[in-house]
Amino acid sequence: MRIALGVEYDGRAFAGWQIQPHGNTVQDALNRALAAIAGAPVHTVAAGRTDAGVHASQQVVHFDCDAVRPDTAWVRGVNSHLPDSVAVLWARRVSEDFHARFSAFSRSYSYFLLSAPVRPALLAGKIGWFHQPLDVAAMRAAAAHLLGRHDFSSFRAAECQAKSPVKDVQRLDLTEHQGMIRFDLLADAFLHHMVRNIVGTLVYVGKGALSAADVQSLLLARDRTAAPPTFMPDGLYLTGVGYPDVYQLPAAADPARLTLWR
Repeated sequence: MRIALGVEYDGRAFAGWQIQPHGNTVQDALNRALAAIAGAPVHTVAAGRTDAGVHASQQVVHFDCDAVRPDTAWVRGVNSHLPDSVAVLWARRVSEDFHARFSAFSRSYSYFLLSAPVRPALLAGKIGWFHQPLDVAAMRAAAAHLLGRHDFSSFRAAECQAKSPVKDVQRLDLTEHQGMIRFDLLADAFLHHMVRNIVGTLVYVGKGALSAADVQSLLLARDRTAAPPTFMPDGLYLTGVGYPDVYQLPAAADPARLTLWR
């Protein structure tokens, strides 16, 4: 049978999502915990890979298993074998045609950025940081140029393995409150480092080094070397994955699980 899971994790202690020989990834930890409940090796497939230091409030995975267990075993039982920094939020039995990656039609991410003279301590590793004031209105104006279906080669990591750089960004909102800036993005899919590269570019706009028109030119250039450096991973969260209604899976995490201000 095929089981889908919603998974939350703090990425600080892990070398990313994908399984590695050293065993220190989120997938490694989850596979081990699932195997303890299934009584046999388990291999998970995720909606998308996250880099070292990147978090998730709703990663979606699936796995195949012959063991018959109640949904509570795949949640509470698995969580008892996971480190505190990883938790299964829900489990659903799905049809054999479901695929965590290929059945998805959208992904959403949020990035939290503190604009303040002094680096954060209480939220170190949980939010990004920039030491200067940022012009959020200018950043919003620049972000508007990135909405829609475009070739995002200028925002794509050199090692990106995606077949096409063309993606459809349906949402790119910026909210600011007392120096904390939240970026909310929704697209059909994202390229490797695409969100962090967009955030880094908008930070350059916010500090006055680039204009909104410059961002449009960067997009049209389709040249990664023309854009600002990749921003830090600390404040990046995978917050949801969209699937057809037939699978009856949550599209996003409970907002209360990812609220850094009210």
